[in-house]
Amino acid sequence: MAGRSKDKIEVTHVGSMPRPPRLTELLLSQERGEPIDEAEFWREANNATRNVVQKQFDCGITIGNDGEQPRVGFQTYMPMRMDGFGGATVRGLPTDFDRFPKVAELVVAAIGNSKAISAPQALADVKYADMGPIEKECSSFQQALDRVGHDFNDVFMNVPSPGIIATTMGNAYYATHDAYVMAVAKEIGKEYRYVVDQGFSLQVDAPDLAMERAWLFKDEPISKFKEITELHVAAINEAIGDIPREKVRLHACWGNWNGPHADDVDLVDVVNIFYGANVSGLSLPFGNPRHEHEISVLKKVRLPDHMDLFPGVIDTTTNYMEHPEVVARRLNDAIDAVGDKERVIASTDCGFSTFAGYRFCAEDAMWIKLKALAEGAAILSKRLW
Repeated sequence: MAGRSKDKIEVTHVGSMPRPPRLTELLLSQERGEPIDEAEFWREANNATRNVVQKQFDCGITIGNDGEQPRVGFQTYMPMRMDGFGGATVRGLPTDFDRFPKVAELVVAAIGNSKAISAPQALADVKYADMGPIEKECSSFQQALDRVGHDFNDVFMNVPSPGIIATTMGNAYYATHDAYVMAVAKEIGKEYRYVVDQGFSLQVDAPDLAMERAWLFKDEPISKFKEITELHVAAINEAIGDIPREKVRLHACWGNWNGPHADDVDLVDVVNIFYGANVSGLSLPFGNPRHEHEISVLKKVRLPDHMDLFPGVIDTTTNYMEHPEVVARRLNDAIDAVGDKERVIASTDCGFSTFAGYRFCAEDAMWIKLKALAEGAAILSKRLW
């Protein structure tokens, strides 16, 4: 990633953005295994990528990405690139859905028609067999950057953590969860390395590090979940391999849906485990009413000196526009917790469209929110510098 800013608060986001209607249709068809016109697909994906790159720049984003436009979901695209998957995972539901069935109805309707909770499962050795899609994806992003003539301070691409792949795409083959996660780590590392070799920074998306406490491991004691989290961080490090940590940031969260999140694990119970990841930045959501207060945890469990903080100060699951002064206040709280204004980069809680067709925050509201994010960072930068 770019060096720490000496004169302002940098502005980024977590990654995914809404795909246009036709691209969404093509992505969902592709996920269902239906034949699609590849030329049309990449024409639509390239146009969508150029659009989101331009709009990020116009909003004041200084560290941008491709909006994950060519992907049906931040992790569910993986069975289309890795061999060994088939059938469907019986994943169950998080406790939000168990305890609040009316909420579940609303959330399921907003998720759309992607296989967010019914993805394929591992039926054989998982192997990253086809580099073609990631090659085309990186090329599409670079072409968009060249076309727009961007002046971002850095650019990144998202990659899923081994843990979120292994929890979303269930295990019907490996003897243990540990073996499955580490097998995934070995293979997904090929995508990590390719992205970095193209000159992009990495964001490893790892909601499993917190979200799965109330989902796959909801019936386990907290001690067992902490063991799982340690395993998943070790798998992230295995996938990163010898990639310099300065090129990698990590995103962890409690799940990107508009629900009660009543059973979310407390940050204080797991954040020290996150620090074991071989990364130079940590992205956490503090812009929502369930976790905003937990920024104070970082005063007690201090961020390692080599890590920057990417605090989410914008809620990505509502259409409320955060006032720039609210953004400035939340960023100031983050700086107070970290103790260094140069180590805080303004960000969002999560992606805005985790899966193609995701409909919690409308696209026009998203751009207003991102503009408010940049304005709030500018307000606080002027005060602090």
